[in-house]
Amino acid sequence: MTDQSLHPPIVNLALMPAMAPPADVRPGPVTWIKRNLFSTPFSAALTICFVLLAVWLLHQFLSFAILKAVWSGGREACSANPEGACWPFIAEKFDYLRYGAYPISERWRVDLTQAIGTILIVWLLWTKAPRRKLAAMLFFVFYPIAAFVLLRGVALLHLPVIDTTLWGGLLITLLMSIVGIVFSLPLGVILALGRRSDLPMVKAVCVTFIEVVRGVPFITVLFMANFMMPLFVPDYLTPDRLLRPLIAIALFSSAYMAEVVRAGLQAIPKGQYEAAKALGISYFDMMRLIVLPQALTIVIPSIVSTFIGLFKDTTLVAIVGIADFLKAIETARVDPSWAGPTISSTGYLFAGLVYWGFCFGMSRYSQSMERQLVRGHKS
Repeated sequence: MTDQSLHPPIVNLALMPAMAPPADVRPGPVTWIKRNLFSTPFSAALTICFVLLAVWLLHQFLSFAILKAVWSGGREACSANPEGACWPFIAEKFDYLRYGAYPISERWRVDLTQAIGTILIVWLLWTKAPRRKLAAMLFFVFYPIAAFVLLRGVALLHLPVIDTTLWGGLLITLLMSIVGIVFSLPLGVILALGRRSDLPMVKAVCVTFIEVVRGVPFITVLFMANFMMPLFVPDYLTPDRLLRPLIAIALFSSAYMAEVVRAGLQAIPKGQYEAAKALGISYFDMMRLIVLPQALTIVIPSIVSTFIGLFKDTTLVAIVGIADFLKAIETARVDPSWAGPTISSTGYLFAGLVYWGFCFGMSRYSQSMERQLVRGHKS
């Protein structure tokens, strides 16, 4: 071999002409449409069929909900229009759909409770808000006590006691959802850590609870909590009729949340654990500061999906006699004074829009959090 082959010539990079940055190789809208929607005759036919179907469905929805709907008047106006929604019915029943049979003179307590909760949730979820730790402490510690005092009532504070049999409507749905979400995540984290524990007894208990709860329908858990829970405690300790499904929702959703968190924990490389142990970090600090933040970040979409499913599953509490929002719709639509051809359709349409609004909001917030976390990892 020659010396030239062993020592290749040195290239002076400073003398090389400057190269322009690569052009954006992402296809434009027209190119993307041709490539993905009209690449073949069969693909083009499917695209045209689905577009026509979507346009027809959108036209039908807008015609019923807006264009041909009744916006003013009473039952007579709705009875004379069998082709559109009857929004005066929703306006008339709106207070009942929000509060149920909660006494009218005391409904300010529900409004105040929801206003405080909304302020704290916005404060807690707004990533640029100051002192978010204070917001978390207020929401998770003090707000539940204040909400119970306001909604239930305390004679010492001159607040009449309102029996939970009078609670209903959107109040019940939001209460069930918030309690389930607030308690299912920490319980799910504890169960996931217990399932991965090296202690056989702790692991066996957690695995048994998770598999048993996930192996039965939610309706079964509700019935067991409603009818069997009072059999295991004295009469004076029997949980309130509203507290029983709250406990059932929290326990049921925590089992599913545990599997979601466990998936995130398994995605963390072992090097993270080994590095923390090598630095002498305790197990609690390692989980709190290193492992869990990364694991929960990975499974944010699954966590939000679980929350959305939990929010929709609250409708099943009507089976055990709890008048939630959907049950309030059912009760309102059979009012003989509002008998009409589109009353039921309007009620269910309004319920669907309300549930979609809450679920869409949770989904968009989770996507926003994912984008912020991705930018944080890339920076």
